[in-house]
Amino acid sequence: MHCTIFIGRYKAFFFQLPFVAFFMLLSSQQAFTQDDKEKVKDPGVIKSHSRGLHGYISYNADRPADQSKFSYGMGFYSAVWPLINQPISDFQIGLAGAWVTPDNSDNKDKPLAPIGTHARDNWPKRGPTWGSVFQTLEGGLGYWAGNRFRYGPPKFSMNATPQCYDYEVGSPGWSFFYDSEALPDNRLGIAQLSNRLLIPPDALPFQDNPNGKFLGYTYMALPFTDPTEGDPPTGDQSWTCFLSAANFKGPIAYYIPETWSKIGKLFNYDFIYGRGLDARAGHMGGGAMEINTVPCYESQDEKGVTYSKIPQLQFPVDSQGRTLLVQDVVYYSKAALFDQFKAWRDGGENCSGTFNETGAWKSKISTRTPGFDQNGKKITGVEKIFDTKVHDENVWGLKWFDGTTNKFGYFPRYFRHEGNQLVAISASDVPEKTNLLDKEFALAKLGEPFTSPSKGSWTNPGAAAGPFKVKLVDGSLVTYSWYRFVDQPSFQQYNWSKAKKEKLQAFIEKLHAQWPIDRNYMAPPTMGELVALDPALLVTPPKGMEVGYVPIVTRQEAASK
Repeated sequence: MHCTIFIGRYKAFFFQLPFVAFFMLLSSQQAFTQDDKEKVKDPGVIKSHSRGLHGYISYNADRPADQSKFSYGMGFYSAVWPLINQPISDFQIGLAGAWVTPDNSDNKDKPLAPIGTHARDNWPKRGPTWGSVFQTLEGGLGYWAGNRFRYGPPKFSMNATPQCYDYEVGSPGWSFFYDSEALPDNRLGIAQLSNRLLIPPDALPFQDNPNGKFLGYTYMALPFTDPTEGDPPTGDQSWTCFLSAANFKGPIAYYIPETWSKIGKLFNYDFIYGRGLDARAGHMGGGAMEINTVPCYESQDEKGVTYSKIPQLQFPVDSQGRTLLVQDVVYYSKAALFDQFKAWRDGGENCSGTFNETGAWKSKISTRTPGFDQNGKKITGVEKIFDTKVHDENVWGLKWFDGTTNKFGYFPRYFRHEGNQLVAISASDVPEKTNLLDKEFALAKLGEPFTSPSKGSWTNPGAAAGPFKVKLVDGSLVTYSWYRFVDQPSFQQYNWSKAKKEKLQAFIEKLHAQWPIDRNYMAPPTMGELVALDPALLVTPPKGMEVGYVPIVTRQEAASK
């Protein structure tokens, strides 16, 4: 099984299964020759680019012998902390996320990506099946280059690529930070499930400035609707995101099964019917932080030697000198929740939503020394500062070699270019004439609003109450309205029968009435404290809409001061 735990659209360019390919480098950059050095007349002229650091800080999570059985959910607890001490522009690093692809291991040579899709037409090396880029379910904690409202700490976001990277779905209305306008009606894919939590398009911010507290999340396949044999045939798996935070616990949203199945009809390609995440078990395992888009300054000294600088990256270190990043990696079978959930939906005994331990398989973590590069050149010296480590209680993180305790551990930020590699150095080793020491990176500014249309699925049948407004800790103002669950925009593209919609609506009303936001659905973390979401995200339904209605964000913009 393979799952990378990382975030970012550009993984499609870097990520190549199996897991060892995390460490493939970008194209090489030529080193300065002696003639080049002799021509240097203006030392200290600073140039910039966005390829300051690339690499993966990774671990492996083992699986049981019967992997297919435990392939209907995956969850873990991930540390939340400010990786940078100020919100920097054009910066993208994932702390931890989830990567799930449909298990098509029975297919050895037939393309899953239809001709005409982005993956099929642009990434021939993913052939012959294109299985790794056919469909993905991912998302998690991180910083993204497309964030409009940066505030310091990371955020949490869902993300999926249902159609071979033709487009992405990141929230109930928008893609993954790439467009300010909402997705077209026929590409909406996430159903808002929680009636207590807002899901803004720029992702979920946290309270205060968390420093190593944990957020738990699980993607669990659940049968909100029955499979259909229609056009297209669609399975019954709604991949549902559960969160475990100090002030919110429970499911927040799910991917509608047709999100995965409609690609076969769109491209008139019968072979992929039944091969999407709506019908197949998930293929998943392992994890990493992905270091992706990092701004960089470069300058030469008077001898023509190049030096470079990146933003300061920091990691929380506890009193024992440990950085704790991920714990309690668990894989789930249908016995964890799917079976009880389906029985309840069909009139059986009430289901609490708590994951059944009999359907949980707790993974053992192993790790490896990470590798890094800058603009294609290998970086050396980082391994002298820290390495990855599996700490007691099967918790994955870092160990520091300088005896750091009760403060941050710091990734090196200065490098000297030596031939085809870079050497990590301290600030004291950087010549003043490079002008790098006092050069600071541009801070992020509040971005353009996320907007939704005033027509189509957003207005027909439309909201039942609102609009309402709330200001978030990230400096944004969110506008939202209350929709009857089956009237929310994502469902309107489907010609479902009245009976199907009413059955789903009635079930959601039961779920809202019986699943509170203070129940442990995931098992609590083995160690540490839970992080709190921004309290402004928590909302209360209007009178008369306590069950069966959900808050749908319709706009996010910079708040007035």
